[in-house]
Amino acid sequence: MLNLATWLMPIEAALRAQADAQQAVPMKAYMLGQFEFLGIRAGPRREALKQALKQALKGLPQFTGTADELLALARALWRLPEREFRYAAIDLLAKHHKRLDVNALPSILQLVQTDPWWDTVDGLAGVVGDVLLRAKSSQPDVQRQMDACLVHTHLWVRRVAMLHQLGWREQTDQHRLFRYALTLAPETDFFIRKAIGWALRDHARTQPEAVRAFLARHAGQLSGLSRREAGKHLA
Repeated sequence: MLNLATWLMPIEAALRAQADAQQAVPMKAYMLGQFEFLGIRAGPRREALKQALKQALKGLPQFTGTADELLALARALWRLPEREFRYAAIDLLAKHHKRLDVNALPSILQLVQTDPWWDTVDGLAGVVGDVLLRAKSSQPDVQRQMDACLVHTHLWVRRVAMLHQLGWREQTDQHRLFRYALTLAPETDFFIRKAIGWALRDHARTQPEAVRAFLARHAGQLSGLSRREAGKHLA
């Protein structure tokens, strides 16, 4: 069994060594003062994480933890006060998503609901999408788990449902995408409306005519924000 401290301690030390108090000020302001920051940009943060993992590996070729241990490490990072530790947790989950299956989704969705904002939620939505896309080949109905998330009481879980097919290209379930957009369309929250537009815009990269027709057919139901986002790259 993985010793959690073996991984957590070098990651925490490596990131704290890169802390920049001056940079932390605008980063906190950008997130409306809601969260504390070390003041590390994405590139240096990921490099520090990479070096910390090398130290923890001690000659092993890669992270050796099970899915449960990977999730435990992510939760431990999530409990640290500065936002960069959560970004590191997302980086780890994304890098090792092949170790995760649909049984990991409740744990990931719990992270979604812990001090949520778009910066962590959207990264976790990508992990959820990776897990589900891989599972689809053997579990054709696996996206029904997102159907439940679509009507969840927590708006950030609903956003994950709307965004989970980002990057799926030809494997996108178009019927489900359009149904989700119409289900969430009455909501007035900015982040839900933005997610609808973002998901439709992504699908328009491979199915522009289908998205164009959908926007025309449902113009009265979708918000102006959703329509603008969806149509950004449509002629």
